[in-house]
Amino acid sequence: MNRLQFKIDIKADKIKVWKALWDNNSYRDWTSVFFEGSYAVTEDWKEGSKVLFLSPDQNGMYGIIEKHIPNEIMAFKHIGNVLNGKEQPVDDETLKWSGAMEIYKLTKGTDSNMLTVEIDVLDDHLDFMKTIFPKALDKVKALSEK
Repeated sequence: MNRLQFKIDIKADKIKVWKALWDNNSYRDWTSVFFEGSYAVTEDWKEGSKVLFLSPDQNGMYGIIEKHIPNEIMAFKHIGNVLNGKEQPVDDETLKWSGAMEIYKLTKGTDSNMLTVEIDVLDDHLDFMKTIFPKALDKVKALSEK
């Protein structure tokens, strides 16, 4: 498992950046970079809540919100796969990445805010994430600075 880190300066207040990240419509917009039609399902974005990260065919993965401090940090612990909208038991293949973290931190700068994302990635997905994640953050920046 590899931990990647991405950073971007955004000239918008923290509330606007946070909304761009987690509001349903803008979330779908910036995550479309990874897979067109991606969306998340969760009850309330609160610590301890389950979250499903899905494609339009209802396949993807599920996890738990480990930490959520509004406008500062959101941390997900990925657990397993979702197939046809149903959580799958953790198997040998899933064990390779189960427990992987995805962490979003927003810190105050002088005239902007810094969004830092840390994500645990398997070797097979390194090149994809290194290429695509900066594009996703560019979309978050554009949505925030509107």
